[in-house]
Amino acid sequence: MKKIHLLFILGLSTLFSCAPIHPNDGPNDSVIQSNGKDPHTFSNIEEIRTTHLHLDLEINFENKTVYGVARHTMGKHGTDTAIFDIKELEIQKVTLGKGDELSTDFVIGKKNELLGQSLQVKITPDTKYINIYYKTTAKTEALDWLEPELTAGKKHPYMYTQGQAILTRSWIPVQDTPMNRFTYSADVKVPQDLLAVMSAANPKEKNTSGKYHFEMRQKIPAYLIALAVGDMTYTALGKNCGVYSEKELADQCAYEFVDLPKMMKTAENMYGAYRWDQYDIVMLPYSFPFGGMENPRLTFANPTLLAGDRSMVSVIAHELAHSWSGNLVTNATWNDFWMNEGFTVYFENRIMEAIYGKEAADILAIIEFQDLQLALDDLENGKHPEDTQLKLQLDHRNPDDGMTDIAYVKGAYFLRTLEKIAGRKKFDVFLTKYFNEYAFETITTEAFVSYLRKELLEPNAIDFDPNEWIYEPGIPSNCVRYTSERLDHMKDVAFEINQGIPLAKGGLKGVKRGDFITQEWMTFIRSLREDISPEMMHDLDAQFKFSTEANSALKSAWFQLAVKAGYREIRPEMAAYLKQIGRRWYIESIYQALHDSKNSDDLKWAKDVFAEAKSNYHYVSKSTIQELLYN
Repeated sequence: MKKIHLLFILGLSTLFSCAPIHPNDGPNDSVIQSNGKDPHTFSNIEEIRTTHLHLDLEINFENKTVYGVARHTMGKHGTDTAIFDIKELEIQKVTLGKGDELSTDFVIGKKNELLGQSLQVKITPDTKYINIYYKTTAKTEALDWLEPELTAGKKHPYMYTQGQAILTRSWIPVQDTPMNRFTYSADVKVPQDLLAVMSAANPKEKNTSGKYHFEMRQKIPAYLIALAVGDMTYTALGKNCGVYSEKELADQCAYEFVDLPKMMKTAENMYGAYRWDQYDIVMLPYSFPFGGMENPRLTFANPTLLAGDRSMVSVIAHELAHSWSGNLVTNATWNDFWMNEGFTVYFENRIMEAIYGKEAADILAIIEFQDLQLALDDLENGKHPEDTQLKLQLDHRNPDDGMTDIAYVKGAYFLRTLEKIAGRKKFDVFLTKYFNEYAFETITTEAFVSYLRKELLEPNAIDFDPNEWIYEPGIPSNCVRYTSERLDHMKDVAFEINQGIPLAKGGLKGVKRGDFITQEWMTFIRSLREDISPEMMHDLDAQFKFSTEANSALKSAWFQLAVKAGYREIRPEMAAYLKQIGRRWYIESIYQALHDSKNSDDLKWAKDVFAEAKSNYHYVSKSTIQELLYN
């Protein structure tokens, strides 16, 4: 091996002018895929695994490239090969050691469209440090590079990452499986007028050098490594919580999330101490593909949460709850995804109940169940009806296929049903013990079922079959149900409309949109007939301004109904919405309605809008809509 003495890297971009040492077409990765437990990684974590990762990163907005060195500290092992996951990365060289580094041979496996490639590094049994020099490419899927006009301030560019489920490998060479947890640190260089923040301990303000250091001292899986770079300011909301945002959104964020300290205290009172020191939110641009992402210490959030009436704060309760379920105790594989999300939706609803009351929490649970019923109908009539089980089989499939309301809502109703049968007091004792015993570890569905039987069902002689929920399709008959007089009223009002009763004579006479909360209006819209006349849609829109002034959630539901009803006069508003919003859940439903429309012109119009809008979407949303419209 060639010996190299490395000086402190002042400019990573200049270092990468040399050619790669040893990438080639390598062996077929189907031979090494996978470790036998996680079908979505090439890594050989059963033989060797990262215990700490340090990143040296330079963020170049001019050519939209991240130049990096991933410095892996490896645990004890006895192997001669360490295997990492990569996708659409340019690997420059790999070295071993710390300080005086030695170059080593490596092989890049053949490309798999879904999983990327393996990076197989030659090591010795006593190798502790592996350094991978690389840069991202235009095909890197985790990164979203935004021009200034797509930000609130319109003056500076923005960049953020999205790693879940298996996209971290497209911006960092890493053992990209939730089965391995490790600590990480980073030194990041950005333009001097921008601030960098990560899922780690963060600075509160910009410095003049543009250099920032980060530490994440708690063990996390690779998908939770996250970075955002932009013109941001920090607004404190409590002693250990606050919001990063562009200054134009700071006041809105402070108003919308004022209850965050109360949420944190409530969560700790339920299931024990918050173990991540700080809980902050970073408000990203509209292109972010989710409402929120639970990156530890720093939730990534979409501006669609800024509804102006705090009606979307349950999303923040959800991401906070992930600090226990998902981040503290993590699904071992993406087949166990419900372990992350079902627990979190349950916990989220408990937080909402404690702060806003049982009626509000029940309304949220009912809306979720409506979503679940829609998802069940789609899945049962689709290619994979088996996906209505909680435990999935996603081998050779994109793990994003499992990110449905089955994991989120069926999983939550499984736990709500357990709570009802066992009693809340006993169930809370069980969950608190579960979070403590599996803290900073991963767990499979099978291990959880065993733990559930041992710690809750058998000691309390509870007659409950978890297998019926976990391994069988649909919703079991013992599922707990909720009712709401407020939502029933909205269904009654919708029934009047469906019967042709004019607005001036029915229950909506003199009503304003602000008289009801988002969830009530959502129930109303969903209860309207799909063949409602365009004339009635026009009258409703004139009175309640759904297409022009409602929040993003209501607009999404309204536009879906508009497509089905042939209410086309609001196409300009719908197009503007689809070009601004990148949140996948909101826009996918609209594109799906356009795709399924009996009017062929709707699909053509959808493709035309998507052609203009797709550059405003993150890869996650863009690839989903591309698949929907063209395959």
